[in-house]
Amino acid sequence: EKCGLSPGSFPDVNNFSCREETRDMLLQYIASAGLSLPQISGKAVTNEKLLDFLIGALIEPECIQPTFLCDHPIALSPLAKEHPDKVGRCERFELFVAGREIANAYSELNDPEEQLRRFQMQQILQRSGDVEAMPLDSEFVKALEYGLPPTGGWGLGIDRLVMLLTNRKSIRDVIFFPF
Repeated sequence: EKCGLSPGSFPDVNNFSCREETRDMLLQYIASAGLSLPQISGKAVTNEKLLDFLIGALIEPECIQPTFLCDHPIALSPLAKEHPDKVGRCERFELFVAGREIANAYSELNDPEEQLRRFQMQQILQRSGDVEAMPLDSEFVKALEYGLPPTGGWGLGIDRLVMLLTNRKSIRDVIFFPF
C-alpha cells in the first residue's frame, strides 16, 4: 500500500522471461514510496535485490510486535521447497521482533531437477553481477538424486536476540570478535 500496490498487482520476480519489465515496475514502486536505493552498482541490482530492498524498507520496520513474514517468492529462496498451494511462493518464514529479523526457517527443496533449475537461474544472476548469487553445486544436485527425506532448516540468531535485548543497532556491538 505504501507504494501504490493493490493485492495481486505485484510483479512476478520468479518470471525470468520479463525481467526488464519487472525491474521497471520495482523501481517505480521504490520511487513512489519515496525511497532511494543505496549506492550500488547498477549492474548488480537484480530484481531479487530490489524486492528485498522494498521488504526491508517498507515491511520489516513495521514488524514491532513478534511478526512472521511467510511464503516468500521462490526467487528469494533458491533452496526452499515450493509451497504446495501458492504458485511461485516457497515454504519459508522469518520472525521479526522490534523491526529486526530474529529467526529464518524453510522447508528444504529435495527435488533434484527443480534444484538444478534454480541453480541455473542463480547462474544467470551471477553473470549479471550479483555476487551473492549461489554457485552451481552439481555435487549437491547429485546427492539429491540419491534422495533426501523431507527436511527443514531453522536458524535463531543468538547474536540477533542479544541485539534485541540490549537495544543495539549493529551486530558488531554484541559479538565477541567484531571483524
